[in-house]
Amino acid sequence: MVALGLQSTHLAAAQQFPIGRQRGLRNVLRCGIAEPSGEPAPLGQKTKYNDGLFEKAFMGLFARKMEKFAAAPKAETVPKKGVFDYDYESFVEVSKRVMQGRSRLQQQHVVRQVLLSMLPPGAPAQFRKLFPPTQWAAEFNAVLTVPFFNWLVGPSEVVEVEVNGVKQKSGVHIKKCRYLENSGCVGMCVNMCKIPTQDFFTNEFGLPLTMTPNFEDMSCEMVYGQAPPAFEDDPASKQPCFAEICSMANSNSSVCPKLQA
Repeated sequence: MVALGLQSTHLAAAQQFPIGRQRGLRNVLRCGIAEPSGEPAPLGQKTKYNDGLFEKAFMGLFARKMEKFAAAPKAETVPKKGVFDYDYESFVEVSKRVMQGRSRLQQQHVVRQVLLSMLPPGAPAQFRKLFPPTQWAAEFNAVLTVPFFNWLVGPSEVVEVEVNGVKQKSGVHIKKCRYLENSGCVGMCVNMCKIPTQDFFTNEFGLPLTMTPNFEDMSCEMVYGQAPPAFEDDPASKQPCFAEICSMANSNSSVCPKLQA
């Protein structure tokens, strides 16, 4: 969602971990896949994960922030959850309730508010000083994305991409997005993750970011340093629902209704 990027964690890590220590950092923060192959499950099957305290802490932290904007749960009496009472499914369930009754732009605005609430005062300005829009900044953020976004999107890897005619390792290939896989919702992917995360990095942090989800295999490409297209020019804006797996799908519409509102 929010690819709710751990922007605040990015700031701290940038000051504490040089690129040469990325392997050790990745091992500390790795979210374990419980599949025998060690890889995401094939399309049509939900990947099993072993979430530790780090993952549960971020799930709970973001879910509690989003609860302030979410519609009330269906159950009449639901006890208030602590940070460690959330799992990934309940985190996604809160995201779905945030979408209820809101337009596309309103959903994206909520995510922006949640992200800003996670940061200390002055964090965007500090990020701009640490990471001016250079090739180094783009590549460094790609490196940080792999361990710090693992809890949210699943396993990923840094890949070489071309930005403005220059080849650089500022791309991140997400093998099978955990958020899209668990939500099964095109609208949630675009409105609660892709667009808000792009906008936050590009406009708040001053580091362009483009995210390109592949709705055929649920993978995703993130490219730091590349400015995102306008929404109406983005292929994701014309994507139909996952009619067979999304509980909110409208099979009569050629485009996901959540992308039109």
